[in-house]
Amino acid sequence: MTTTCVGWSARRIAAAVRDGEMTARQVTEAHLDAITAREPSLHAFAHLDPSAALAAADAVDAGPGAAGALAGVPVGVKDILDVAGMPTSNGADVPVSAPAGDDAAAVARLRAAGAIVVGKTVTTEYALFRPGPTVNPHDPTRTPGGSSSGSAAAVGAGVLPLAIGTQTAGSIVRPASFCGVVGGKPTVDLVPRAGTTMCSPTLDTIGLLGRDVDDVALGLGVLADDPGAFRAVAPSGAIGFVRTFEWDQVDPEARTRIEAGVVRAQQAGIDIVEVALPDALRGLVRAQQAVMGAEAVTALAEVRAQHEAWLSPSLRRTLDDGRAWRWALDAALVHAAVAREAILELFTQVEVLLAPAVLGEAPAAATTGDPLLCRQWTLLGTPTVAVPGLRGPAGLPLGVQTIAAPGRDAVALGAAAALAAAWADVSG
Repeated sequence: MTTTCVGWSARRIAAAVRDGEMTARQVTEAHLDAITAREPSLHAFAHLDPSAALAAADAVDAGPGAAGALAGVPVGVKDILDVAGMPTSNGADVPVSAPAGDDAAAVARLRAAGAIVVGKTVTTEYALFRPGPTVNPHDPTRTPGGSSSGSAAAVGAGVLPLAIGTQTAGSIVRPASFCGVVGGKPTVDLVPRAGTTMCSPTLDTIGLLGRDVDDVALGLGVLADDPGAFRAVAPSGAIGFVRTFEWDQVDPEARTRIEAGVVRAQQAGIDIVEVALPDALRGLVRAQQAVMGAEAVTALAEVRAQHEAWLSPSLRRTLDDGRAWRWALDAALVHAAVAREAILELFTQVEVLLAPAVLGEAPAAATTGDPLLCRQWTLLGTPTVAVPGLRGPAGLPLGVQTIAAPGRDAVALGAAAALAAAWADVSG
């Protein structure tokens, strides 16, 4: 059996299966072998079911899935989305009485395109802040980020080409940045959320983590059932570099390296100009915290009522704190609406924004890192793409993000692809 397909892009795998170069079973077996070799130290998976994955691969080989856009592509699914026959544990200690009976809508779309679900990837507890067992694939003493911890680590370790993540604050972009992969958070509401454990109806967004922009664009087109919306398009105008209002909180060495990355991209021919954020975005981080905190209390009320004793002290504190945000919820939603209008005005000057995504390299494994630099974009509902390529002082990944106007996902992806190419050989 060949194992050469491990490390291939999702697009290449799908083409190989469609053309008969490999079968979906061969691809799945190779990736399961890679997972088996790495998982004892990586801890990226909450649930693995090799038998079910191989049966699904055989079904793809025998049916119309072999012609799909993701034919034979192994994927991981964050453990807050239902996968039929697998438990949904939500990264929590709450006992799971039975496996899910049906796939989440997003999972069903992946399967219909020929993708093979190999397992459930680790999430923080209810996609909030308690870290799971997953380690950073580049340094096991550091966090992979959260809450899409296992998805980012599995892709970063090279054992999967694609994995589903979700974002409520920074849970796709932050782990992608720490693990050195592409993280695509689409425009809010483009991907259906049925069958997903919710934290914040206003904010929760399903996206993908992958090795390159092309794979993420391909997968997002499947998830949103609109491939055309995600075909990466190079921006026709300038990219606007924004330091954001929180620039002084970014690690000084990270600031230096991000600025050097901007210069390098300019030298590669990318049109980047510096722009300032509208004043209407000041305080938007606090507004996002209010929306997330208040809505999490409601979304997890039944869980807390039924399983209080099983919840971690940190989650109970988070929900207690969320009650204090309820007074600020209405004002936060109004602030967000005003800020959306203001950011649309900025997008008449530049097509895409480039901003820092994390405060520095991945911190120690006891935390998932600070989502500070992602919060405002999630509240605005904009598409954001974590762009790999830069490195911090310890040689670990240092992520930035591209941001476009809602519905302009293709341009955010196109700008990310151009930047990733410019930084492909950057080592520090």
